[in-house]
Amino acid sequence: MPTPAQIDVIKQTVPVLQQHGETLTRHFYARMFEHNPEVKRYFNPAHQRSGGQQRALAGAILAYAQHIEDPSALAGAIEVIAQKHTSLTIQPEHYPIVGENLLASIQEVLGDAATDEILDAWAAAYGELAQVFIDREQAIYTQQREQQGWAGFKPFTVVRRQVESDNIVSLYLAPADGSTPPAHLPGQYVSIRLQDADGNTAMRNYSLSNAPGASAYRISVKRELGDNDVPDGDVSNRIHDGLAKGDRIELSPPCGAFTLELPAPAEKPLVFIAGGVGITPLISMAHAALNASASRPVTFVQAARHGGLRAFTSELEALARDYPNFELHTCFSEPREADLNDDNRVKGGELEADDLERWVGGWNATYYFCGPLPMMQSVDQMLEAKGVAADDRRYECFGPLQPLKA
Repeated sequence: MPTPAQIDVIKQTVPVLQQHGETLTRHFYARMFEHNPEVKRYFNPAHQRSGGQQRALAGAILAYAQHIEDPSALAGAIEVIAQKHTSLTIQPEHYPIVGENLLASIQEVLGDAATDEILDAWAAAYGELAQVFIDREQAIYTQQREQQGWAGFKPFTVVRRQVESDNIVSLYLAPADGSTPPAHLPGQYVSIRLQDADGNTAMRNYSLSNAPGASAYRISVKRELGDNDVPDGDVSNRIHDGLAKGDRIELSPPCGAFTLELPAPAEKPLVFIAGGVGITPLISMAHAALNASASRPVTFVQAARHGGLRAFTSELEALARDYPNFELHTCFSEPREADLNDDNRVKGGELEADDLERWVGGWNATYYFCGPLPMMQSVDQMLEAKGVAADDRRYECFGPLQPLKA
């Protein structure tokens, strides 16, 4: 545990982290992958290329320094990261690797400004934070073994493949041993592990898009494209082009802190706002909410560029037919001619505050939203401006945790 003097030193480094945090984390990842290439498989290369991983770590280090006297303020973020770590089977022995490379990066980036006093203070602070993660992650592994029947990776078989839109395909996955998968919490994700022909291992997280308690897990994967629509995501494109019924992959147990709160207090209305493939955790939540209550109002807003990229159309329309308390609305930002008709549930254009207020009947609701970061920032700002409390604005980022405000 850092001493009071070391805490003061950590607090004094806040301005440096604000100015040079991302430079430090870029150096850290490059250094760690060079000196400890065995940990590289735990990281998504796309997040490294985009800078999202570096920005997320820089923000986390800064937040820890700012709250060094009251780490409990970071409990929510710690839980999100611990869940992600367990989905990838991070173990206690990985933390010294991170600590060594982080301290070395501080010294190498800051040069003479990285005094022994600063390095000792950050070594103590990192040791304390690492132990918090280790303890929580070991508790999650124990819970997985006791409640879900396994921890780590387990073989699953692709039992069905379903095209959901022009860019999303679903895989239905059942345990290879013939058992029934344990019910997940609506909103949770699994990590899949694949090997290529050369034996290289890749791990990726995908939300479970099926109703909890189904006979198979369902993941729904968007084909990632780069410039000029050239396939970019290694794993997503292997799933789209290579995985078929009967193939085997490995899954870790369901994880995640972005889950639907059930039962809900006083049946407060629920609103789900999905952008693109961000629909995957939300459609699972919608199934769970409707199965839990026949009276709680549920509004589902789906945003897509056009109808060809709208996933789960038939499934959502069936929910709208079968549940009187379920309302479905769609926004197409770049609608095709066939996408717009006399259906007043379909809008051409971006989602606006007036739309939500009309569809929900006010602002007193709990909102769950997921999609591209700019979309979530827009939704969060909209809800905050209308007085929706932070606890009723719940979201999940693709990949590394990022705040919706600068």
